[in-house]
Amino acid sequence: MSEAGSIAAGARPRSRSRAVLASLRRNAGFGLALVLTVVLLLLAIAGPSLWHLGPLDMDFGAPLAAPSFAHPMGTDSNGRDVFARFLAGARISLAVGAAVVVTGLIVGGGIGIAAGIGGRVLDTVLMRIVDALAAFPPLILAMAITVGLGVGLTTAAFGIMLSCVPFFARLMRADILRIRALPFIEASVAVGVGRWRIVGRHLLPHTAPTMLVQCASVFGYAILTLAGLGFIGLGAQIPEPEWGAMITDGLQYALTGQWWLALFPGFGVLAAVVAANLLADHAQAVLGVRGRER
Repeated sequence: MSEAGSIAAGARPRSRSRAVLASLRRNAGFGLALVLTVVLLLLAIAGPSLWHLGPLDMDFGAPLAAPSFAHPMGTDSNGRDVFARFLAGARISLAVGAAVVVTGLIVGGGIGIAAGIGGRVLDTVLMRIVDALAAFPPLILAMAITVGLGVGLTTAAFGIMLSCVPFFARLMRADILRIRALPFIEASVAVGVGRWRIVGRHLLPHTAPTMLVQCASVFGYAILTLAGLGFIGLGAQIPEPEWGAMITDGLQYALTGQWWLALFPGFGVLAAVVAANLLADHAQAVLGVRGRER
């Protein structure tokens, strides 16, 4: 390889790196979202395994200890390490958020596809069911399901999953109907291409940008709702290390100077929701998606 070629090859990666950095500088919100997402994922996945204390381990000799080298986020009233509980709470919140998104895509997306291609009768039946669920505000529906099935983390997660199904069903149906009216779909139907082949090769790929934005938006909503249910006593119960329940448990000590009990889990909720919404906004702008259901 010539000297000029070697220089050009070496300069190419640096040029790409500079381009990426320049892009992040132009869109500080996306850069912040990326950093927050990576940090939260690392904490949730690797943190509980690497930290030497468990979320339920108690040190009766150090109740309500302020943040220190031994306990970076302090301890609670029973001597439990708040950092260990924060890490476990991150894992719970991100896992529930992911479960809600996957359920929404499979159940809600499946309903939307069936309604969009199944004909007028099936469309009417399915969308009336979706409308019945959507008649309630999502948080109220999640609360009602949780109360009916019994308070706890599992029932709270189920309630959030069910409350998010209409988001995906309506958006998927609207996208399917819009794409079905495009000339190339009508041409495929005219030449005898099968319905499910059209769905797999044309409809689903064209709905991917809209669904990607919706997934990021619903992910943040799920984490916030889970924390809200835990905060009002309908979700996870102490001593479960869930951020909303930790905030409730810590508020009673806020006025007596133990600020760290509620502050750190509250920051976790804020960081996760801000990251999800910034990612959704950036994806919406880049992919040209017109709107999303929340």
